[in-house]
Amino acid sequence: MALHFDTEEYANRLQRLTSRMREEKIDAMLLFAQESMYWLTGYDTFGYCFFQTLVVKADGNMVLLTRSADLRQARHTSNIGKIEIWIDRMNADPTMDLKNLLSDMDLLGCRIGIEYDTHGLTGRNARQLDNQLQSFGQIVDASNIVSRLRLIKSPAEIAYVERAAVLSDDALAAALPLIVPGGDEAAILAALQGAVLAGGGDYPANEFVIGSGVDALLCRSKSGRRRLDAQDQLTIEWAGVSARYHAPMMRTALIGEPTARHRELYSTCREAIQAMEMVLRPGNTFGTVFETFARIIDERGLARHRLNTCGYSVGARFAPSWMDLQTFLLGNPQEIEPNMSLFVHTIIFDSDTGTAMTLGQTYLTTTDTPKPLSRYGLDFIAV
Repeated sequence: MALHFDTEEYANRLQRLTSRMREEKIDAMLLFAQESMYWLTGYDTFGYCFFQTLVVKADGNMVLLTRSADLRQARHTSNIGKIEIWIDRMNADPTMDLKNLLSDMDLLGCRIGIEYDTHGLTGRNARQLDNQLQSFGQIVDASNIVSRLRLIKSPAEIAYVERAAVLSDDALAAALPLIVPGGDEAAILAALQGAVLAGGGDYPANEFVIGSGVDALLCRSKSGRRRLDAQDQLTIEWAGVSARYHAPMMRTALIGEPTARHRELYSTCREAIQAMEMVLRPGNTFGTVFETFARIIDERGLARHRLNTCGYSVGARFAPSWMDLQTFLLGNPQEIEPNMSLFVHTIIFDSDTGTAMTLGQTYLTTTDTPKPLSRYGLDFIAV
């Protein structure tokens, strides 16, 4: 099997999950999030775009229900011992196969937790699932159980996060020489992704973001590339990826002479990042981090130019997003604990003047001061 962790690591994860299930009085979990299946068993696929689920009972028994195309994938990449196949055919309803499987597993009338908050369960499939199980047992939304367990990284996971961070830095090193007047966005993007793959990394869970000129004020990727002007701005967001573990970074680089507004916004971004570092430690919450960010930005009269988040947890993720569910936003009570990998960013987009400025990097939390994982500092990038 092509597993990234040893048997003891996976056994510990299963024990943590079943212990939490017993606390929540959940007899079985239906895992639909691919990152949950990957974390628990090593199962690695993009087959979650179709119906599939991993059934986990509180006694540790597991059965995967998937399609024939993923049978060998599951056997090769996971430690799942029992795999059931639902048959592709016109008007197939795999939720009926699932109900029969749950019955065979003696779960009739039991309390069943379902991961609803995931791209691995479409709205249509969720409606079919609820229809099949409404009289089968007690159904509860258990979307956050595994995602919260995944917040704290083991030493083996941290090694992958740190390797991902090296690949992030390597990507920036490959891209910087191309960020010049006349530089091609396509070549810059290829250098970023190429460095990650050449270093033994993986594809990211979402597309890298690149935009210059007015497109530097976009938070998402889009189709179409341009060349850099002699006076320009370039925003890039990318991530090194190792064994599906991500370490994102974000920067806005200036081509030519930076404007006073660029320097002003950079100074604010850097101050905000440094202030967030001071609270990115146990004893504070994700909400505290956001409040620190918002206070500094707002005190400088930039409230309408900022976002309503300033980062999120990262780890092993699958498309369409490398963002974990836990985000730095107003009122989030999630406590910061040691051994979390967290992407912290400041993004200021001034649409009035067409000025962009961003700073972002991944940190590993400790018992005290957070550890930035990039060998690059937060210096201003101007060429």
